[in-house]
Amino acid sequence: MPETSASIGIISDLVGFPTVSRDPNRDLLAYVEAYLDRHGVQSDILWNEERSKGNLWATIGPADKRGVILSGHSDVVPVDGQAWTSDPFALRTEAGRLYGRGACDMKGFLGIVLALVPELARVDLKAPLHIAISYDEELGCTGVRSLVERLARMAVKPALCIVGEPTSMQLVTGHKGGAMHKITVTGTAAHSSLAPRAVNAIEHAAELIGFIYGLARELRDSGASDEAYDIPHSTLSVNTITGGAALNIIPEHCEFTVDLRALAALDMAGLIARIDDHAGTVLLPRMRAVAPEAGIEREELVTFPGLDVALDHPAVTFMKHLLGRNDQSKVAFGTEAGLFSATAGIVSLVCGPGSIEQAHKPDEFLAVSEVEKCQVFLRRLVEALESDELPW
Repeated sequence: MPETSASIGIISDLVGFPTVSRDPNRDLLAYVEAYLDRHGVQSDILWNEERSKGNLWATIGPADKRGVILSGHSDVVPVDGQAWTSDPFALRTEAGRLYGRGACDMKGFLGIVLALVPELARVDLKAPLHIAISYDEELGCTGVRSLVERLARMAVKPALCIVGEPTSMQLVTGHKGGAMHKITVTGTAAHSSLAPRAVNAIEHAAELIGFIYGLARELRDSGASDEAYDIPHSTLSVNTITGGAALNIIPEHCEFTVDLRALAALDMAGLIARIDDHAGTVLLPRMRAVAPEAGIEREELVTFPGLDVALDHPAVTFMKHLLGRNDQSKVAFGTEAGLFSATAGIVSLVCGPGSIEQAHKPDEFLAVSEVEKCQVFLRRLVEALESDELPW
């Protein structure tokens, strides 16, 4: 097993690439590609149209056998406006912690995996280990889709995908699905003294937001519930809003965004249809009675599936054996595991170093003790792949 210092060294290198989702991850991929090549491991990159971002895929061991994917995303959230005590893109080690943007979410996991490569290249794996590095996970798991679609067409699919999001090395068997929508309300402008002759976009948006808030209360009070989650019900929230031009002008435009985090039992399409129905049958007739050109439009920005793996699945037992612990949990935040499972048909679980409580914050950190726990887990995984002990 590589020394912890080797993992920290690669984590430091990865953090040094400022791969905020709005920016390319090309330089980070070039670094990983060259690193793998030095150890005799071939990799492929599935580029976006601009060749500015891509998904990296590498296989170590026999490609014609069912193996395990270790998957993580390369993008990080912005640091704009956050009060960091040091450069967020230069790893700082202090008091047993590794500070830097992405150290926890989730370049720490990727660095630990890559530090294992020299040993993986030397051992005789009976089942392969695949490394997947994706982009734009923080934008709704949008980048990984091209890779997942490729995996869905593989003749021999991997038996398991482990997504290394920060779970404090606890096994996660489920997470909520989600959808994000933008709603645009178009009214008519007028001098504010002539308010009754215009359609106030902000006021009608506020009415629709009130209806959405009612749906959120309904989900909380009488919707499906799963006590394995810290938030046991589905949630619906309005998170941004813009509109209006001046204090004395009736606003002709208002735009807001809606975020849905859904349990597997929720009919997401049906819930969104209720919003559309309220807008179309209650609000629009009133608006168009004043101005026929008024409108309400909804645009789906992104949607991603949830994850729900049965506790008696052999992959769950296998992971618990490797982790040396018998507990599991479900999390409210989404991951790429749902896509690997739903689209590619690959059993997927979530487990990685660090706490989600540290993610997206200033002075984000990963404890060195978490690095060490992850290394032990990966050592046991390699031993299983050496003896082809996958139980399904």
